Amino acid sequence: MTRVVVVGDLMTDAVARAAYPLAKGGDTPAKVTMHGGGSGANVASWLAVEGVESAFVGRRGADIAGRNRDMELMGYGVDARLVMDPERATGTCVVMVTHKGDRTMLSDPGANAALLPEDIPQDLFAPGAHLHVSGYSLLNDGSRQAALHAMKLAQNAQMSVTVDGGANSLLKRAGAEPFLDWTQGIRLLIVNAAQAEALTGRDAPEQAAKVLTAWYQQVVVKMSGDGALWYSNGRPEPVHVPAEPVEEVIDGTGGGDAFAAGFLPAWLDGKPPAEALAAGCRLATRAIGHLGARPIL
Repeated sequence: MTRVVVVGDLMTDAVARAAYPLAKGGDTPAKVTMHGGGSGANVASWLAVEGVESAFVGRRGADIAGRNRDMELMGYGVDARLVMDPERATGTCVVMVTHKGDRTMLSDPGANAALLPEDIPQDLFAPGAHLHVSGYSLLNDGSRQAALHAMKLAQNAQMSVTVDGGANSLLKRAGAEPFLDWTQGIRLLIVNAAQAEALTGRDAPEQAAKVLTAWYQQVVVKMSGDGALWYSNGRPEPVHVPAEPVEEVIDGTGGGDAFAAGFLPAWLDGKPPAEALAAGCRLATRAIGHLGARPIL
């Protein structure tokens, strides 16, 4: 099975799940828990527990949170290549989850914003491996050059490359044109419907995917409860797979990361797109059924 190298963000998620509708300006009872997070680290963790050899490259603070996140990744079986930042704290995200499972996030990237090109271990880049880059690393001014450097190393090593869209709000702030320029020519882009619209101006995921194939060989669009679709330039119609049934959404955080970790192994093994999409949807359903963005150890 193909080894997957993930370059991206590492966070501690403070998840507050409200028991009732939020009382604006008041006090709402909630269950508050701490979890490992960060889109890139989440993908690497889900890959590892699914039996895929995965490595994660990122940056953490010289603090207890950073040590815990490092040990946690190793517990999942991830080859964690974390550089310790002597000045910045490990990134933190406050995740507010409503009683219906909807979420709002307040993020402090911390050490993630200082990921440097020299932090990228060259020994991970070899023919036959695959690179997945978290969009957060590209959208953050401080880590962008490191992400671009990793993509260049992968290209030189003849590795396949995938990138995800990061966060819709950050994508809009950065602008579609720069993001398309940074990532043009990669083998596959993974985005959700809102990110696809932000990049193309098309609110229909199928149309947005077709537009995006002007920049990418293949595109996957995640559509939450409507499943996901895959499209490749030259195909008459996209391949669409419905979402898995969900009894209750406990916490949507990390659902998209789990989808990527479910999709990539099947896709890299050359399985049909419908099979890879279905694998992604199955893992996403598992992720949103419990608190936190990572697998349960």
